[in-house]
Amino acid sequence: MRENGVERSQGIHVVRDGPRQAPPLLLIHGSGASGASWSPVVPALAAHHHVIRVDLPGCGQSPPSPPYDVPTQASRVAAVLDDLGRGPVTVVGHSSGGYVATALAEQRPDLVRSVALISCGPRPGALLPQPLILRILLGPPFGPLIWPRRSDAVIRKGIGAAAARPVDVPDDVVADLKHISYGTFRTILRRNTEYIAERGVPDRLAALTVEVLAVFGSADPRWDPSSVRQYEVVPNARIELLSGVGHLPMFEAPEAISELLLSWTSRERAVDVTDL
Repeated sequence: MRENGVERSQGIHVVRDGPRQAPPLLLIHGSGASGASWSPVVPALAAHHHVIRVDLPGCGQSPPSPPYDVPTQASRVAAVLDDLGRGPVTVVGHSSGGYVATALAEQRPDLVRSVALISCGPRPGALLPQPLILRILLGPPFGPLIWPRRSDAVIRKGIGAAAARPVDVPDDVVADLKHISYGTFRTILRRNTEYIAERGVPDRLAALTVEVLAVFGSADPRWDPSSVRQYEVVPNARIELLSGVGHLPMFEAPEAISELLLSWTSRERAVDVTDL
């Protein structure tokens, strides 16, 4: 992997890896996380792509910048791509990052080659009862009191609750999670729910012409794993279920998710070569 550097565009923290002449691959993190959450898969991806990671406003190393509704977040990401002069890109979204990826495809189809969704809940009804530690951290009355006092161990335990197997959480992921405030996190969660309550992700994507890959872990504790089948309404969507994996495939099965993404993008690279 070759890191090209860290920069700021449109007030958003951006990290780019891999050869700049390689096909661009945009990675969007989930609620409250940061671009660092992709670290386990970046080396494999950057061997074939120019990988672009963003910290959405209020997350990681990007300062707070309301509002946090999904369409606004997508328009900010579009502005970053315009600034960088990159597009069309393959955009990969983890969890609610898939909502931003979908909204980006809705708003700016010229910037989106294809969409890959990882552990992306399709509709509110697919949400499962959440693990106890997440309910404590994210809800009243304890959430607002505990959140500012979270230790590294508590943060790691919270992240681990979304996994189906033990995970090694990088230090920079933990550090980035300390930056987001309780109020900002709760607002982001509400805005994400509003987006999928207004219209489900599969229906949104089915109305577009973009190609879609949808990946779920078979043991996801946050979203019903069988809900990945809802993406079958998208014409020619590719559906993948990773056995024994929870909500965090990048940490739980980095080799498998890297191979899936590279397999997905390899067909695009083959088309590009054919078109030459």
